[in-house]
Amino acid sequence: MFSHLPQLNSIRVFEAAARLSSFKAAAEELNVTPTAISHQIRNLEEKLGTLLFERKTRAIALTPEGLQLAQVSYQALQQIASILEDISGIQTVVTVATTSSFAAMWLVPRLARFQKRHPEIQVEIKTGEQLDDLQKDRRIDLAIRYGQNDEQNENAIKLITEYFGVYATRKYLKDCKSLKNATLIETQWQNKRLPPVTWKHWLQKYGVNAGSPQIRYFDQEHHVIQAALAGQGIALISSVLVQAALQQSWLQPYKDDCCLPGLTYYLLPSPFSKDLRKVAVFQDWLVEELEEYS
Repeated sequence: MFSHLPQLNSIRVFEAAARLSSFKAAAEELNVTPTAISHQIRNLEEKLGTLLFERKTRAIALTPEGLQLAQVSYQALQQIASILEDISGIQTVVTVATTSSFAAMWLVPRLARFQKRHPEIQVEIKTGEQLDDLQKDRRIDLAIRYGQNDEQNENAIKLITEYFGVYATRKYLKDCKSLKNATLIETQWQNKRLPPVTWKHWLQKYGVNAGSPQIRYFDQEHHVIQAALAGQGIALISSVLVQAALQQSWLQPYKDDCCLPGLTYYLLPSPFSKDLRKVAVFQDWLVEELEEYS
């Protein structure tokens, strides 16, 4: 019945090349050489008796026949992956892409709770400030993104909206009698599309005269938090990322009720993984964990 079908691996190779629009990118994803990808595609085309790609200078494009096969290949491979996960006793891996600060200050400290509840699922974390293309990178199962609420993709799930407060160690606040004598610490976003959240805004909003304040800048929020933990100043910190430091009494607020509006964390499942059990399980756990602080 299926004797006329090409080998499954050639379909897998074709699907990767079609999705990434590149033999080189497909080779990197599948950990083989571009020559091996090209060879597999050529053999598949010969077996089918039709061209699947138009070869252009430094580029490839799907033919109409290739486009048809690409759509069906993705659906078939997705169904196979889902069934194999359901029937396999092997530990599955869910790959989460997020910012370095959210990973370091919120997600990693809580992963043991997830692993205790779901030992059959291993979590791998990919960090960076760039936006991964979930339409192309099948290695990522879901992304936790950060930004303005109105930027959300229609498939995104809102997790939590933060606010920014000001925090320092108990000792620093005891020794520092006035903001005029304090070192103020804030984040300058690497992503320039994000609206700035600054000490200047905070001082203006609450009518505080700090003279000519000494302000230190970091481009990662977890570096700001580490500086505050080291007793180097009073930091403007996300209410989401400061949770662990407050729970452990490592930091305390300078002014409890003086804060600035922040941004939103939201979850975006990969279109290739959104129906997999491991993704649903991690998503439910994440939402449950964050609901405690909403």
